Amino acid sequence: MAQISPSVPQFDYITAKDSYPAMVAGFGAGKTEAAVNRAIIGKLAHPEVNRGFYEPTYDLIRMIAFPRFEEKLTELGIPYRLYKSPLNYIEISGYGRIFFRSMDTPARIIGYEHGDADVDELDTLKAADAADVWRRILSRNRQKKADGSPNTIGVTTTPEGFRFVYETWAKSPREGYRIIQAPTASNPHLPDGYIESLKAIYPEALLNAYLEGQFVNLTSGSVYNCYDRVKNRSRETIKPKERLFVGMDFNVTNMSAVVYVRREKVWHAVAELAGIYDTPSMIDTIKSKYGEHNISVYPDASGKSRKSVDASISDISLLSSAGFNIKAKASNPKVKDRIMSANAAFANGALMINDDSCPEYSRCMEQLAYDKNGEPDKTQNIDHLPDAGTYPIAYEMPIRKPTINIPVRFAV
Repeated sequence: MAQISPSVPQFDYITAKDSYPAMVAGFGAGKTEAAVNRAIIGKLAHPEVNRGFYEPTYDLIRMIAFPRFEEKLTELGIPYRLYKSPLNYIEISGYGRIFFRSMDTPARIIGYEHGDADVDELDTLKAADAADVWRRILSRNRQKKADGSPNTIGVTTTPEGFRFVYETWAKSPREGYRIIQAPTASNPHLPDGYIESLKAIYPEALLNAYLEGQFVNLTSGSVYNCYDRVKNRSRETIKPKERLFVGMDFNVTNMSAVVYVRREKVWHAVAELAGIYDTPSMIDTIKSKYGEHNISVYPDASGKSRKSVDASISDISLLSSAGFNIKAKASNPKVKDRIMSANAAFANGALMINDDSCPEYSRCMEQLAYDKNGEPDKTQNIDHLPDAGTYPIAYEMPIRKPTINIPVRFAV
């Protein structure tokens, strides 16, 4: 029988005894190879239970998973039979089945069980979809092993920003969740010039992800490019009866607000409100959550003319009538000035975000990019919380542009 020669990170992942190991790898680090080897070795060790193998799409199962398993099983001299669509499993003679499933339709992850599983490229899914898929795979992973050992699910992925894998394995890992970092250079079998070819086409931020396997902001042309999830992370929370400062953005049936507290001269985003129907609903929500607090609201100044419910009452008038202290100038600052104010505040540490209590605000600040006209992209529906959150910053910490006094000379 042939032998495998894994790299150090591959070996650590293949042999990991943790319930949920994750190999977070750069391009070419051999994550899929490690996943296939882990699946086969695990299946031979536990022939009494099925195993699951998951790819983002069926095309990837057909083009990558099936050929890699066939190649590896043949290389190892292990008899097998492959049953393609609609069954999608490999029968290993005397050792049971490995089921292959796509993650693009989570509702189809039903009707079978396994005792171990492997999930490839989990972070290519949107965070909410990845979370849904993960829960469904966990629910399938319930067959008991003969030796009583725990069920496992391994994950292999390229880091795609601060998504589900970061939140689950890196930021707040629970017991059994372990990250195995795999830089591209850890793979000794790469062809000459491979790493140099990546360096020639990717900027530094992407290289940190795609060569080193690190979690970084992958958004090109980020509007709030001075926001750093780690450097600007707050752990502040709302204290009883303290003054709250609320930035608010008006959108029909989709109002947003970001709640701040101040600690000396630093502003800390500590809560977010999104998808609120209209201004009266926003008022009711704020009062129900923060009724004991003195509240200042920094609204979109266009709300002075906008009418959300009563044609004779503006949104800002409604907020004022509700007893909130309104902080709004005659008009909004220029969009670029507001962005500059927020970026300057992030850079000098005056603006922080609690990404536990403001997960969407944090995500939107990372991912909001410029469109082809150099304006914040409004097509992705991630601009509302950043708008709401930066109104207070532009009001309290505006960019002061220097002025030059030029003496007037009179002609004689």
